[in-house]
Amino acid sequence: MQIVKFKYAKYVLAVLIILLVKIFYAVHAGAVIDRINTSYIYFGNPSSYFTAVSSAQDSLDIVYPSYFDLSSGGNLKLTSAVSRGFVDEMHRKGIKVAPFLSNHWDRTAGRAALANRAALASQIAEAVKKYDLDGVNIDLENLTPDDRANYVDFVRLLRLALPDGKEISVAVAANPYGTSKGWQGSYDYAGLARYSDYLVIMAYDESYETGPAGPVASIPFVEKSLKYAVKNVSPDKIVLALPFYGRMWRDGGGYPNGYGVGNRTIDSLISEYKGKRYYDSASQTSYARITIGPGDRKPVIGGKALTAGTYTIWYSDEATLKRSLALVDKYDIMGASSWSLGQESANTWSYFTLWLAGCYFVDIQYHWARDSIFSAYANGWVKGVSSASFAPRMH
Repeated sequence: MQIVKFKYAKYVLAVLIILLVKIFYAVHAGAVIDRINTSYIYFGNPSSYFTAVSSAQDSLDIVYPSYFDLSSGGNLKLTSAVSRGFVDEMHRKGIKVAPFLSNHWDRTAGRAALANRAALASQIAEAVKKYDLDGVNIDLENLTPDDRANYVDFVRLLRLALPDGKEISVAVAANPYGTSKGWQGSYDYAGLARYSDYLVIMAYDESYETGPAGPVASIPFVEKSLKYAVKNVSPDKIVLALPFYGRMWRDGGGYPNGYGVGNRTIDSLISEYKGKRYYDSASQTSYARITIGPGDRKPVIGGKALTAGTYTIWYSDEATLKRSLALVDKYDIMGASSWSLGQESANTWSYFTLWLAGCYFVDIQYHWARDSIFSAYANGWVKGVSSASFAPRMH
């Protein structure tokens, strides 16, 4: 009987020690990282939004669905994708929903919105309340430096109109060369940041549709864009947006001439046509080459069937995205975003959250205990055997 009591006492003591250790770490260790992970949802139908979010393996903090458009008069126009059921489900998952307002590169629509900014701000605030949204992401593009002051004033009015606790983020063009001209010059980083919770740096389209073939988001381009951003805005108000897509060019010209293609589709094209992948050291990014023969299936890209020929596809593959995510840690910014959810390669979420947090253990990416190891790392309980290896047991 005494032996049983002694063993029981040892068991109780062990449990108490474990609890005390956990309490100690909860109070003193804290989390090593506290970065947000956000993504835009643009493609697909409303029902596919659920699948897109689920594929991200519970790693998202905020989603920006395509709910808000503009009328010709600059008033708010709701899209058919608006779903209170989706919003409620995201909230059950602990994910915020802040739809993005887009002018879809239409300068006339963008300027109409700014001319109507007081009314538009009220309309957005009303929609946020009606659908229990968590805020709004403003994404007006292809404006000019002449619109700079009005843009800031629109965000100021929106801040006044929105209820307390609702967030405002603003998508801004990457500006790696610090230009005050062109559409990059329409964004007053400091002014917009003054009235918003954070800026989303769209660090892509270095090469673009109808332009010469080249990287969509080379590492030098992304880093220069971040350097410009942190000179003008506090790092804790900057989110780096990365591309889940590439661009495709046909040798000799013709369609698709730089048309955007999702990474998942790129992977399929490379597999089907036995393409080859290449690494470009200057851009620190990747491209692929595929050849479609006269008798091969002609894939449809952007609603058009490709013709026989050889194509070059520049895109941000796993290695490139990892290098980009490492810059989030290097510049100690608020977090990362992506355009757009559902376009990513199948394995993207096996590493995205790890690298976003500065956890570069390549050997846990597909390990069964990945999430537990990452949690221990994030709480400062483990460090690994090196910066790139945790060396976990494989069973």
